[in-house]
Amino acid sequence: MLTFKTEGYNGYSVQFSPFVEHKLACASSANFGLVGNGRLFILNLGTTPNGMSMERMFDTQDGLFDCSWSEINENQIVTASGDGSIKLWDITLAEFPIRNWKEHQREVFSVHWNYIKKDTFVSGSWDQTIKLWHPDQPQSLSTFTGHTACIYSTLWSPYNADLFGSVSGDRTFRLWDTKTPKPVIVIPAHRDEILSFDWNKYRDQTIVTGSVDTTLRIWDLRFPDREVKTLQGHQYAVRRVKYSPHSGDIIASASYDMTMRVWNVATMNPLLMLHNLHTEFVLGIDFNLYVEGQIATCAWDEMVHVIQLVS
Repeated sequence: MLTFKTEGYNGYSVQFSPFVEHKLACASSANFGLVGNGRLFILNLGTTPNGMSMERMFDTQDGLFDCSWSEINENQIVTASGDGSIKLWDITLAEFPIRNWKEHQREVFSVHWNYIKKDTFVSGSWDQTIKLWHPDQPQSLSTFTGHTACIYSTLWSPYNADLFGSVSGDRTFRLWDTKTPKPVIVIPAHRDEILSFDWNKYRDQTIVTGSVDTTLRIWDLRFPDREVKTLQGHQYAVRRVKYSPHSGDIIASASYDMTMRVWNVATMNPLLMLHNLHTEFVLGIDFNLYVEGQIATCAWDEMVHVIQLVS
């Protein structure tokens, strides 16, 4: 296992670079994101005895809750902040962002770059709105409304450049098309707040959702009236879920129970691995696109872990 300590900052989100296998970003907040600064860490893997070193760090005046690498420029990354701002950074430049947007009225909890068009990204906020952005434009391109509670996650479809999904404290998953203002599909997916979801990279109609009700649920968007499968095992809220980029059956989940779990939904006993070396809430998780089975996590214990799933 590789480790890195985000000294004084509690991890919220990690993401591997889509361009190189050895680069990892971590968005973090001081004082658990309740008050104080944020810090974006850019880490390099395999460069120290513990396995990770810091390449750059960028400080912000408010906590950072999410980050997303650009899909078109390997040196650019966008962050979501507790003061409602969204910042675009170039990791080759000085400590200031190259662009700063401030349209959301509350905390921005999610940012995600378009996989296909590569020139836009979406943000989701506790102000119950989703906004579409272009990195060269000073204002958002569109605003999408419909959720009736905090939006926790917004992610582009890996199959359609105009489709993205969102999940919310209103217990729904919503599918959106950028060409229309209202959601295409609304699924009441859990009995409690939904904190995360992800798209299956091998089945275009399949998603997984993670909820405060401690479960993961798999959905086929063609049949939204009933989940395909429910995964149980976490003791507290499921904070983040991720499908593997290398298998349509492998899912990783991070939870407030201080564990990260890996599931194989094609087996009778789906729990594949339990990672319980964090000592606080685990909030961030990501798979490395270039190294099969390599998973990064970050937690409120000020630690980033990179582990290798053994097949």
